Formats: sequence, structure tokens, C-alpha cells
Amino acid sequence: MIRALILDFDGLILDTESPMRASWMEIYAEAGLAVSDEVWAGILGASADPPEAYELLEQGLGRPVDRAALHKRRLERELELLANEDILPGVRKLVAEAKACGLLLGVASSSERAWVHDHLEARGLFDPFDAISCAEDVPQTKPAPDLFLHAQRSLGVAPHEAIAFEDSEHGVASAKAAGLFCVAVPNRVTRCLSFTEADVILPNLEDASLDELIATAMRL
Repeated sequence: MIRALILDFDGLILDTESPMRASWMEIYAEAGLAVSDEVWAGILGASADPPEAYELLEQGLGRPVDRAALHKRRLERELELLANEDILPGVRKLVAEAKACGLLLGVASSSERAWVHDHLEARGLFDPFDAISCAEDVPQTKPAPDLFLHAQRSLGVAPHEAIAFEDSEHGVASAKAAGLFCVAVPNRVTRCLSFTEADVILPNLEDASLDELIATAMRL
């Protein structure tokens, strides 16, 4: 019996990844560098501030950079771009259907708690979630299973009683390592990836049938 849905946050509930990518691409362009879509998408999901992004820049420049100063500048630009982003299509519908069915709802995010809480509250989507697991709650973020295991414990469900929703390959790997049925929903940044480990791949959440997903998860 499926009792809970556990959703990633960045790129699944709110498209923070397009603004983050745009802010980094501006920095790379200033340095005369180019990073492919596949390389960039492959580093997402493990951290809100992936160290690989700095490493790519340092490798291209052939020297270290002031990461703290760069982070501050880049984050300001990301927040500027993010200001106009709303909850991704289909998320509110999925949340409403889950609550109507009596399902528990959780978030499992590699980002820090303040980031997730603030954006959910600002967009009126904080209250429906019964548990929110963030980077501070676990020894390791994705692709380790810790975040999904923490979310399961917080919700009081077993792995076979929950469905995970993810938009990154690191996230899918994390969910599968925790023993969950995992639905991949690629976004504008990650749609170039293959998601071979996911149990189901959806082009978006707008056309998702929760009943069909639950039926598929229970058959496996």
C-alpha cells in the first residue's frame, strides 16, 4: 500500500535550476568558457552550490578563484532571476490529489532548510508537507540514500510504502538506494539526461495520473 509521496525540491517543485544555470553560464562566458548541457545537468542534485561548478571554472582558467566572493555574486543573480519563478506546472495538482487521497507528503532536498522553507512559504505551498528533510538533517546528501531514508523515518513509512519524485540523476540514484519506487520528471535543465535508473519517466507533472503511478508502484 502506498502511503506517502516524497518530492525533491529544486527543479521538481520550483525551477531553481534554470536561474542557477543562467547565473553560472554568465560567469563562464565572461571567462571565455563553455559548459555543455550534459556536463552541467550531471552535477545537479547533490548540492545547492555544487563544488563541481567552481572546479569547471578553475580548470578552464588554470587557477583557483575566490569561491566565497563568487558564490555571493552568483547567488544574488540567481535570486534576481528566480523572483519571477512560480511552482512548476502540475505540482499543486499532485499535492492536492495526494492530500485528498489521505497520502502523506514529504520533501527530500540537498538544499539547506532555510532555502526550501522560505521558497515554499513564499509560494503558499509549505503547509501541505508533513515532513521536510534537508541537507542539515543527514551526514550525506544525494546521491547517498540518507535524505530519502530520513524523510521515510519522519513520515513513519517503509520504502515500499512511498513514491519518490526526482528531476536529477543524483536524486534518482538516492531514491533507488533508499529502496523507493522513483518517478523521474526532467526539467528544462536535466531533460538531456537518460534517467536509466528511474522506474517511470514523465515529461511533466501536469498530465500525471496519481492513480496509475500508485498502481504501477504496487505491481513492482
